[in-house]
Amino acid sequence: MSELSQNTNIKLTVKDFAGLAMIVASVTGVYFSLKAEIAEAKELPKPAVTVQEFQYKDELVRKTILLTQQDVEVVKGDIQEIKESLKLLEERLYELR
Repeated sequence: MSELSQNTNIKLTVKDFAGLAMIVASVTGVYFSLKAEIAEAKELPKPAVTVQEFQYKDELVRKTILLTQQDVEVVKGDIQEIKESLKLLEERLYELR
């Protein structure tokens, strides 16, 4: 492998040079395009939440809370039934001994 120094010669063909120039031009174009889009986005107004949209979201949250409360009540009932069943099984176990 050769070492790089001040006397190292790099040979570029016209085709290589043109390709390199195209890549640099493309990257530069993308950079300035993105910069312009970001500047435009900064000037756009912020989207406002409408009253109706807020009401829908609030209603959805309230319904979700109510459904969750109902599910918790059902689970509590199931747990109570399981406790009673375990108690009966425990009593029967002690009667058998």
